[in-house]
Amino acid sequence: MSTLSLDFSDDIRPLAARLRPVTLDHYVGQQHLIGPGTPLYNAILAGKVYSLILWGPPGTGKTTLAELIAGHADAKLQKLSAVTSGVKDIREAISAAKQRQQQSQQRTLLFVDEVHRFNKAQQDAFLPFIEDGTIIFIGATTENPAFALNNAILSRARVCVLKSLTDTDLRQVIQRALTDDKLGLGARHLTLQAEAEPLLLQLANGDARKLLNILEQAAELTPAANVTLTNSLSQQLITVDIIKQIVPRQLPGFDNHGDMFYDLISAYHKSVRGSDPDAALYWYCRILAGGGDPLYVARRLLAIASEDIGNADPRALTLALNAWDTFSRVGPAEGERAIAQATVYLALAPKSNAVYQAFKQMQQIVAEQPDYPVPLHLRNAPSKLQQQLGHGEGYRYAHNEPGAFAAGERYLPPELANNPLYQPSDRGMEKQLAEKLRYLRQLDANSSQQRYKE
Repeated sequence: MSTLSLDFSDDIRPLAARLRPVTLDHYVGQQHLIGPGTPLYNAILAGKVYSLILWGPPGTGKTTLAELIAGHADAKLQKLSAVTSGVKDIREAISAAKQRQQQSQQRTLLFVDEVHRFNKAQQDAFLPFIEDGTIIFIGATTENPAFALNNAILSRARVCVLKSLTDTDLRQVIQRALTDDKLGLGARHLTLQAEAEPLLLQLANGDARKLLNILEQAAELTPAANVTLTNSLSQQLITVDIIKQIVPRQLPGFDNHGDMFYDLISAYHKSVRGSDPDAALYWYCRILAGGGDPLYVARRLLAIASEDIGNADPRALTLALNAWDTFSRVGPAEGERAIAQATVYLALAPKSNAVYQAFKQMQQIVAEQPDYPVPLHLRNAPSKLQQQLGHGEGYRYAHNEPGAFAAGERYLPPELANNPLYQPSDRGMEKQLAEKLRYLRQLDANSSQQRYKE
């Protein structure tokens, strides 16, 4: 039985590790941060480094950038992973940094990967040593630092936002991988089929590490000498079919309850609010394809129904509840479709945030102003004593009044009587509510009765 012998080099590390840039010239992407002439680029070249938080998606060069910074600063690079490290590991790293500083005057660049996974106490453990210069602190995170990191850490470090690599960036990575004889796959004389490149870029989704991992696996599956060149050299062709063997279908970008998750939910909500049913369905399907919980979307629909539609179409709230109930009763197959139906309905429903705005304003009034007493005529009077104290006196029972409306009656504390907050829109059913409200307020204005009592 014959076996395929792959002799890339004596280096057994994965391709992505072998091709990790060791100079700024080889670093791909992030030109907005470290392009020639940028402040960070100049600081790195001068060896004048400071504490940083590198925030960006996987495979965008966070670890590589930290290594390059350490090299230019002639600093000892020490790495910690928040996934596997605890306070004991932090103490040991700090102790080693102090000893290094005392014995050789060499600085230590402490790189903490997935720093957002450290809790508050663990993050706080770095603070005094960042401040006294024992360490240059660089944390890498895929989560929004504003939510994932302590303010004390953020105040001592500059946040650098790394972006997903563009297709142009990724093509540079492919080119180097296929042509580098020593560290890459150059010795294999591999060629990427023209039709395979778009698929590879799509699957990589801006992640250089993912791209190189797929490319390396494709190389291992590529038969030797499946193309013969005119110069008698054999060339191996990485085809679409080979790449599809590795990744049969595109794995959607999604990280449950991470930044991507909340970005998709945000896009979904804003698409429904913006009355675009196609966009709303797209983001909904993206959430489903990534393994998101359909009931999370159903809960968001309820929020949209009350926040963005309100009384312009009260049926929206009922339909959203029915979609949730349908999913609970019949399961995902039909239930997901019911949520899709509600999504389209709410996207096309008339929009009004009048209730939402009035509610928020009244919450603010209650929070900021005194607790005004309940007017006597509105107070409960279940006993003779309370009746003698004037509770309920002068209250007009609305059903005994013309049109079941006691014109001129007042229900707010006197201090708030002339501050109407709910202003219905002229859209959907709320247009009718606005007409009704104008009619009732006119009746109040025409009434000569002022029923407030001390």
